[in-house]
Amino acid sequence: MNPWPFHDLVITTPRLELRPDDDAGLLELAAEAQRGVHPPEYMPFAFPWTDASADRLATSTLQHHWRMRAALTLDDWSLNFLVRLDGRVIGTQSVEAKDFAATREVMTGSWLGLRHQGSGLGTEMRAAVLAYAFDHLGAVQARSAAWEDNAASLAVSRKLGYRPDGTKVAVRRGEAVTEIRLLVTREQFTRPTWNPTVEGHAACAELLTA
Repeated sequence: MNPWPFHDLVITTPRLELRPDDDAGLLELAAEAQRGVHPPEYMPFAFPWTDASADRLATSTLQHHWRMRAALTLDDWSLNFLVRLDGRVIGTQSVEAKDFAATREVMTGSWLGLRHQGSGLGTEMRAAVLAYAFDHLGAVQARSAAWEDNAASLAVSRKLGYRPDGTKVAVRRGEAVTEIRLLVTREQFTRPTWNPTVEGHAACAELLTA
C-alpha cells in the first residue's frame, strides 16, 4: 500500500492541471504569492496572510500547506491542489471536509496569482474540484464564502450554480464587513461544457471517505 497516494492524484481541465501540493511546487506557489495575489488596498481573505512581508509571506505559505498536509485524517481533511498552467504553478485550489462520511459536504477555497486573474481560470479550477467532489468523492453539497464586495469570487459562484445561504458580520483590517455564505448542491451545480479527467483517485479514496 502506498502510504501517501496523493502524489499520483491529478485533475486535468482544458487549460489546467491540479495536483495536491508537493514541495517543489510549493516553492513556485510561494514565489507567485510574492508577485501579488490582490491589489494592496483590498483584502479578499478572512485571515489577512498577504499583509505579511515578502519573506514572511513565502515562509508562511509553505508552513500552511505543510501543516494541512500533516493534519489530514479521515474525519478532518484538506486537499490543497496546486494549479498549473503550461506546467507552471499559478495558484491553489482547496477542497476540505469535516466528518465527510456523515455530512457528504465539502468547502472550497482558492487564490490565483494577480497576473493570471480575469481570464476565467478561477472558474475553471473551482469547477474542476466541484466535479471531483460530486462525481468521485460522493459529496452532495459544497460551500464557499466571500466578502460582499468581492465581485470576482461572487461571480464565479453564480456561474457554477451557488445560491446565497446566509451572511455574517466579521472584521477585516479593523472594520466590519459582511461575509456572504454560498451553497451549491450536486443537482444545482452548473457544469462546464467539459468534463475534467481524474487520475489516481482510487488509491486516495480510503483516506478521504468511509
